[in-house]
Amino acid sequence: MKSIEKLIRTIPDYPKPGIMFRDITTLLSDAKGFKKAIKAMAERFEDQKISAVAGIEARGFILGGAIADRLECGFIPIRKKGKLPWKTIGQEYALEYGVDVIEMHEDAVAKDQRILIVDDLIATGGTAEAAVKLIRRSGGKVAGATFIIDLPELGGAKKLSDLGVDSHALVAFEGH
Repeated sequence: MKSIEKLIRTIPDYPKPGIMFRDITTLLSDAKGFKKAIKAMAERFEDQKISAVAGIEARGFILGGAIADRLECGFIPIRKKGKLPWKTIGQEYALEYGVDVIEMHEDAVAKDQRILIVDDLIATGGTAEAAVKLIRRSGGKVAGATFIIDLPELGGAKKLSDLGVDSHALVAFEGH
């Protein structure tokens, strides 16, 4: 996945000093790179009878919609609190300083549906863990999680593994 890694821009000291921000907009704007990333993220799950892709706001919407199309399944938006128009269920997750909440429609997942979680990056795993809990509370089964980038030092993939969720990332970057 070296070609995908080369399409990801690194911005030092954003949003604060010491952070190396991994910007996928450069990957998204490259037609061949974007197509390659979507194909690689989806193909691991092609034979798993995925019912729907759950994309985490906001870049998970871009990737998740394309992956859902490729897997010929539905799409479920997981959004920040207060952004969905229908009845929702929410799940808190820890931030560096405080907590936040993600939500999905209460009728988004049917019992025993196989759901694939998608986002651009897994760092500490807080939002992905919250997504797993939302899906399971709704009676769904988490088939796995896929990301473009893993920041392994922050432990998010391990957090998912500890929950029994198989996760996959196309590239890994050391540091924050």
